[in-house]
Amino acid sequence: MNTGPDTSDKMPCGARGWAGYAGDIASLLLRVRATDSGGKELSVDAAVRRWADMAEELRGKKGEISFVGNGASAAMSSHCAADILKNGRVRTRVYTDPALLTATGNDVSYEASFAVPLALSMRHGDMLVAVSSSGASPNIIAAAKAGRPLGSIVTLSAFSVENPLRMLGDINFYVPTPVYGLAETCHAALLHYWTDFVVAGAREQS
Repeated sequence: MNTGPDTSDKMPCGARGWAGYAGDIASLLLRVRATDSGGKELSVDAAVRRWADMAEELRGKKGEISFVGNGASAAMSSHCAADILKNGRVRTRVYTDPALLTATGNDVSYEASFAVPLALSMRHGDMLVAVSSSGASPNIIAAAKAGRPLGSIVTLSAFSVENPLRMLGDINFYVPTPVYGLAETCHAALLHYWTDFVVAGAREQS
């Protein structure tokens, strides 16, 4: 079975019409791979449920989930953080404040834009969710490495099956595509699927 990125069709995503585009997304969602910290394959359902259990544990002990991403991944991270906080009742944090980003980028480096504030705010036992289509963005890799000694790491990536980000998480979700839009759409679906479990758990406790 081919588990690497699907590069056989070089046509623009929209060139085959809506049915073709929707079919590409459906196919990719069914081919998402999940692995643990040792590279062992997990079913997506088992991985998401474990992820949701980790969030449930954080709710109980007043822990926090941090999210990092660039561009569209930053927007998805911020949106998911809002849902998890408001509806899942788990504390969340994003590092998208422009003053913080620009100060860190100017005073340290853009590569450290997430790692520095994360190291200052993430507490032992917290969680970091790192989202990157390429799985190779230096500031996301630096954030994951900074968070590694402090708590659990969950990664969402795409592009190369050997991208460095998916080697850094306790749970790693990989979408086999080299196309940004498809990777981002699948990452959004995974984040919403996980959020549904976390929100359901919060409702059961209310």
